[in-house]
Amino acid sequence: MEVLHERCAGMDISKRDAKVCVRTPGPQKGKYLRPVFTFGATYHEVLRLRADLEAAQVTLVVMEATGDYWKPFFFVLAETLNVELVNAKQARNIPGRKTDVTDAMWLADLAAHGLLRASFVPPEPIRQLRDLTRTRTHFAQERTREYARLEKGLEDAGIKLSSVASSLTTGSSRRILDALVAGERDPIVLAGLAHASMNKKSAQLIEAMHGRFNTHHAFMVRLHLDRIDQLTALMGQIEGRINEVIEPFQFIRELLATLPGISITAADIVLAEIGTDMSEFPTAGHLASWAGVCPGQNESAGRIKSTHTRPGNRYLKGALGVAAMSVSRSKTCYLATKYRRIRARTGNLKAIVAIENTLLVIIWNMLTNGVAYEELGPDYYDRRNADHLKNRAIRQLQSLGLDVVLTPSTA
Repeated sequence: MEVLHERCAGMDISKRDAKVCVRTPGPQKGKYLRPVFTFGATYHEVLRLRADLEAAQVTLVVMEATGDYWKPFFFVLAETLNVELVNAKQARNIPGRKTDVTDAMWLADLAAHGLLRASFVPPEPIRQLRDLTRTRTHFAQERTREYARLEKGLEDAGIKLSSVASSLTTGSSRRILDALVAGERDPIVLAGLAHASMNKKSAQLIEAMHGRFNTHHAFMVRLHLDRIDQLTALMGQIEGRINEVIEPFQFIRELLATLPGISITAADIVLAEIGTDMSEFPTAGHLASWAGVCPGQNESAGRIKSTHTRPGNRYLKGALGVAAMSVSRSKTCYLATKYRRIRARTGNLKAIVAIENTLLVIIWNMLTNGVAYEELGPDYYDRRNADHLKNRAIRQLQSLGLDVVLTPSTA
């Protein structure tokens, strides 16, 4: 097998150290030396490793790691060396011979022959944006869990507020909860704190306020409300920081937000996860595969075993999933019509994934070609297949025993 890199290194990284195999030509032709060294994970140890690799004149360094332990090594080594982060699942060693040392040697051998595919590591500005958007997502999820805990506490007290109000997140619900914590127990007074739009539910709300809410419940509800307020404040701070970091990409952010279903928040997540340079993904299909919004391939002996989507990027898939659900409820865009056509054949879940795929293909083309989204309209398929639509309508009318005569419209 052809050797693409005469001098390369493979690294198996853990939290405390890294096993580094430096593969260099040996004294005999066709033979290679593969000594393995251990370096600590501290900054000065990484600098020492970089100096040794530079002295060995390596042309490629590949590394695999669990979690984020690759970062202290990658960003320092990448300043002067050609470094690739690889997926551990794609570089599995032979079963029964797996140790940190043999993993490093195996990585070096694979790298020498160009058998590894580098993972996508975005540039620094995009990484900062990614940290912010992911943290905002985590805080939003935690706030949702706090509301769930709050509802459990109200159920324990027999207060059925969430059965009448649309959500515990509304202003009406918050005023009622604050009053309960403050000591108010009169159901009529509590119901009177709701917004005027809930007047038609007044009787139901009064009935829902009867319960056994006591001081313990008040203490627990106050804990949850304070936690919710804290998370909301933190999300506000993150939002402000995102607006600062994303300023150089403001045009792209607004461009993505023109897509059906893509809000400013979703545009931030998409931008943070895939970046702005689409040369990292040769085609739109590569991007869809990386994101995990296309059918997988698992075929053996001519039999297709599974076409389930791959795990992909869960943050990106989450944002695309929300956008696709929004599109599915629309009736005024091309993607909504496409969703309903696919749903009729394959069902709701596959139709949602198909719309996620379509959105990502559109985004790839927008960022690659620098063009804005062009809405095709909900009647796109009817206009494209006008003759087919006409003939189908004629056959349906004829099946009802009607004679059909077509006359050109004068409009």
